[in-house]
Amino acid sequence: MAAPALLPPPTMDEEGAAPPAPATPSPAPPPPQPEPKPPLLRRRPPVRVTSEFDSERRLFSHRLSCRVLDGLAKLRLRITHGAGGGGIPWGPPEVGLMARNFSVVVDPATRGAVLRGATDLAGSLRLCASHNTKEQQGEVAITANLRDSPCKIELSSLVPPNGLPRATFFFPNGEVSIKEKILDEGNRILSVNGLVKSRVLNGVCTAVYNDNAMNIKYRYKDDEISFVPSISLPSNSLSFAFKRQLTPLDKLSYWYNFDTNYWSAIYKHKANKHLKWKAGYESDNRLGWASLWVGDAGGSTKEVPFKAKVQLTLKVPQDNMQNSAVVFHVKKRWDF
Repeated sequence: MAAPALLPPPTMDEEGAAPPAPATPSPAPPPPQPEPKPPLLRRRPPVRVTSEFDSERRLFSHRLSCRVLDGLAKLRLRITHGAGGGGIPWGPPEVGLMARNFSVVVDPATRGAVLRGATDLAGSLRLCASHNTKEQQGEVAITANLRDSPCKIELSSLVPPNGLPRATFFFPNGEVSIKEKILDEGNRILSVNGLVKSRVLNGVCTAVYNDNAMNIKYRYKDDEISFVPSISLPSNSLSFAFKRQLTPLDKLSYWYNFDTNYWSAIYKHKANKHLKWKAGYESDNRLGWASLWVGDAGGSTKEVPFKAKVQLTLKVPQDNMQNSAVVFHVKKRWDF
């Protein structure tokens, strides 16, 4: 009979004592339970209020917007009134509800509403429609993508229709549209309009044809220079624009029309992202001006300090300098 196997003795530390038995790991605490969300109608969404004032038109504009229906749509209220009780009086606000594929804007002052909607149909078709209740007129358009091609075709018509639908062909370098046009004599003809873009000599050439007139523009731009000559046919009107980046913070712009001899010049200095000033002259209006911008002119109000943008402009007429005026435009945003 074989002897039973002996287990190895437990390991001993330096003092001859056996090490303590490993502690039993405590069970992991249960994950925190999410707080129950309040009912959909009881949640208060973030509210954004934007106010603007234009001293030249003496006009206030206020806009209130917030997300509703759990973020599926945006509710917007807009009201405009004159300053100091003059100009445009107070009235009921314009109310708008915008969603991804549907929007409605109601103007109580005109007792009208504009409705817009869009939906995807079978395959690559998309239907868009709009209707103005006051004008009793709308538009319907259907767009079809050409398989895997970047080209697409759109047919659109007024509702109620007043002629043949308009056909537009979109392609990567432009578009061409054919529509029915009513002449002054009452005759109907087919009108062709189009736009074509193409890269030429490190620049972009754009040709726009509309109502038997064509405008050809070439734009060259690099890190320091921008040059844009333009000619209109059949009038042969020629003009050009020139921009020079003098330093990373300074830019000079110049525009001249050869037919009218009108010209304008603008010098811009950008101290930082939120502060810049401009100075310029317009020969057609014989007006010199200088303006100071506080806040990014082309950016969102949310990104600027204090969520406010201010533009101060000094206008100096060349023929009557005593009528110089300072106008300003202020835009402020509040988030609640």
